[in-house]
Amino acid sequence: MANVAVVGSQWGDEGKGKIVDWLSERADVVVRFQGGHNAGHTLVIDGVTYKLSLLPSGIVRGGKMSVLGNGVVIDPWALVAEIAKLAEQGVIVTPENLKIAENAVLILPVHAELDVIRETSNKGTKIGTTKRGIGPAYEDKVGRRAIRVMDLADPSTLPDKVEKLLHHHNALRRGLGKDELEAQPILDALTDVAPKILPHMDTVWRYLAQARKDGKRILFEGAQGTLLDIDHGTYPFVTSSNVVSGQAATGSGMGPSAVEYVLGITKAYTTRVGEGPFPTELEDEDGQRLGERGHEFGVVTGRKRRCGWFDAVLVNQSLKTNGMQGIALTKLDVLDGFEKIKICVAYELDGERIDYLPATPALQARIKPIYEEMDGWTETTFGARSWADLPAAAVKYVRYVEELIECPVALLSTSPERDDTILMHDPFAD
Repeated sequence: MANVAVVGSQWGDEGKGKIVDWLSERADVVVRFQGGHNAGHTLVIDGVTYKLSLLPSGIVRGGKMSVLGNGVVIDPWALVAEIAKLAEQGVIVTPENLKIAENAVLILPVHAELDVIRETSNKGTKIGTTKRGIGPAYEDKVGRRAIRVMDLADPSTLPDKVEKLLHHHNALRRGLGKDELEAQPILDALTDVAPKILPHMDTVWRYLAQARKDGKRILFEGAQGTLLDIDHGTYPFVTSSNVVSGQAATGSGMGPSAVEYVLGITKAYTTRVGEGPFPTELEDEDGQRLGERGHEFGVVTGRKRRCGWFDAVLVNQSLKTNGMQGIALTKLDVLDGFEKIKICVAYELDGERIDYLPATPALQARIKPIYEEMDGWTETTFGARSWADLPAAAVKYVRYVEELIECPVALLSTSPERDDTILMHDPFAD
């Protein structure tokens, strides 16, 4: 049985939560390997909706171990609140079903405040972040001044570490015309939250190594999407971490050989939240219809998502940067009822046809999509659980997507319900 990494192949919001939940029934361990509580996953199980931001999707399944790896940045107060919310829904989180890497970085209030200051400033580039402090926390990680989970276990070292952190942040705040911060309120907050976090702390790389040795199936759960990757996305309008499949190894403490199958979650159309290029964006009735039928609002922020036709160029590019062996095509049912459906098969740049998205923002701004048009279908695909349930035109659409992106569809999702899924190939079977 293979260990599987699940990553988004577009700009996030592809429906990873449902697919990870569906796959988690076959897994023993579910690992988050990057990002923070800027991610948003919605799970619908037996009619109950769970909204997760930081916790792995496997947490709602009994008998599974969920892991927050070292590549995740953790807001401990947001985590405590999310755990409490799940408890209200009957999901109890304990050290027996959640482990947190001792070397994971903490997001502090100073990070979120800096994020807000930057995003609301009239100076600089607005990225369209969730203002949760993700970027500033990763900056401190790279700057080697971050507070990590393990630091909570040794309170005697915290004052010096917080002072070093504030030496940097207060210089920034002075430059931004903001008041400097004192260390004591931060120390008090960390001291208060530590007992709620420390029981979950573990040497995660050792745990995962032993789990693999014992033959347990590991599911690596990514957040955001490939086009938001700090290296491979539409920079600078990206997130602050690597979200591609290679990060599953780095962000969990396992070697690359531990990831044996990469599944790309791919929406049957395209959406993005925030600023940045979007070649197939629709600002007409079709775009509005996609947004309304797909309920395209962010789980974390509630922001309306921009919508457009399926972009085979971008997905093909994502497949190559991730080494994907298959995709899970989601939200096919949102396309029900369209008389005609368009697919972007190439771009035009200054009169030349190209088959990739240039990395330069100036060139991205001049990209024009080249579409092929297909017949839509009037029948419903909502809730379909077999190929036989799909209209012929819908099957043709899926097959053409496979041809364009040069990758097979392993799973097809036709509603938010976990069982409304058509399995063509089980990723764990490789």
